[in-house]
Amino acid sequence: MKTEFEIIPLVKNDAKKRFEIEIDGHFAFINFGETENQIALVHTEAEPELAGTGAAAAVVEKTLNFIKESGKKLLPFCPYVFAFIKKHPEWKAIVDEKFASYDKL
Repeated sequence: MKTEFEIIPLVKNDAKKRFEIEIDGHFAFINFGETENQIALVHTEAEPELAGTGAAAAVVEKTLNFIKESGKKLLPFCPYVFAFIKKHPEWKAIVDEKFASYDKL
């Protein structure tokens, strides 16, 4: 993650069912679903003003850290999150082994 994003807090917005970071009034976010033991990440998006800044990768990394600290298992349905984990295999440890595409990570 770019150093300028390290100090930006991750917000778990339960009302909108998304994890988000705000940069200069613009958002990068991941829509999620949650059960007692799992968090499913379904869609990652950065507003157009944040295109190419690394904000999407930052919100993914911050969200993965949140999930790791929560002790819950991850279901990476979002293709961007799935690709991020393939590129950073150390995150596979938090993916639920029952996830259908677990072996493709």
